[in-house]
Amino acid sequence: MRVFCIILASSSMFGTAAFSQEPSTPSNTDIAMTNESQPIEAELFAELPQAVGNITSTPTGEVIYSHHPFFEPDVRVARLNADRRTFEPFPNLSWNTPREGDDRYLDSVLGLRGDENGVVWMLDMGNRTGITPKIVGWNTWHNRLERIYYIPAPASRPESQHNDLIVNNKDGVFVIADEGIGEGGDGTQAALVVVDMETGATRRLLEGHVSTLPEDVAITVDGNVLMDGDTGPLRIGADGIAADKDFDWLYFGPLSGTSLYRVRFDDLLNEELDEEELGERVERYAEKSINGGLSMDQEGNVYSTMVESREVGIITPDERRNRVFARSDDMVWPDGVSFGIDGYMYVSAAQVSRAAAFNDGNGNNAPPYRIFRFKPEAPGRIGH
Repeated sequence: MRVFCIILASSSMFGTAAFSQEPSTPSNTDIAMTNESQPIEAELFAELPQAVGNITSTPTGEVIYSHHPFFEPDVRVARLNADRRTFEPFPNLSWNTPREGDDRYLDSVLGLRGDENGVVWMLDMGNRTGITPKIVGWNTWHNRLERIYYIPAPASRPESQHNDLIVNNKDGVFVIADEGIGEGGDGTQAALVVVDMETGATRRLLEGHVSTLPEDVAITVDGNVLMDGDTGPLRIGADGIAADKDFDWLYFGPLSGTSLYRVRFDDLLNEELDEEELGERVERYAEKSINGGLSMDQEGNVYSTMVESREVGIITPDERRNRVFARSDDMVWPDGVSFGIDGYMYVSAAQVSRAAAFNDGNGNNAPPYRIFRFKPEAPGRIGH
């Protein structure tokens, strides 16, 4: 049984669905720190009744987020209300209601991104009811469906768990990180998936490459090793994914890993390269911590959520070393991270490590589930 497919009891409580403890423990990776760059204390932004996964925002400042699918929420995607304590289903209740006869609903969503055109792109993994994975775009300016892109086999495998995505309107593609820990998966079939925005064509790339595979490192939170059922420590493949401001480079890596990789978009999208040739063009960019989300600002700084230690790290282009940038004692399992229209960077605290599945059946995850924010080193792409 794969851990992220375990069904947990979910809360059905939600408001009418809107932006304006224990000490942390060291991660497996030695994080570089200097006296001149002490971490920022992240500001509490919102407290909610259900676990927040990833966060995005629209050009008009709305905060849209996924409820973490690990907890099987009734409402998959939500719009934050002005009180920052309640939410409403996004884009509406119908799209958050599974039904037989069609698949025009959101089944299991973690990754989502807003673009400059006011479209929120939601990555539906399809794991919960076994429907074909897809990307659903909702136009917030006109309050209507923009487009659906399906991700069928062979781009999706039975073991697929499509975690997060990049929206690259410059080249007309989405790029997805597939963790490879869906039903029956152990991370060894993790990969990247490219979806062509014009044709809908899909390609599965770098499966089995070192840049997408989990390393033999355990995920340890508060001294507790996260276990994958009875099979051993949890191993998660390609997870965080980000692009620089000009979409020259794609940055990515396994959650269970200590290396951040990058590849040029020109190479990734070159269909004349075979898998071996493409793999040879992937660069190891820097050392990282065990991380969930990734984002990048206009100056080339990479931000990563450090799931073991309640922190957000930064990798600068000059040093290429990971150091702690922002933190909070209440930032338990920092997951999605993205830029808001107000100049802040937003990060969720999903409490995944406190779930019963990782604590001998005794879950201590509980509301309030929090969203934090902090000022990044430089501005970034809104919604990413």
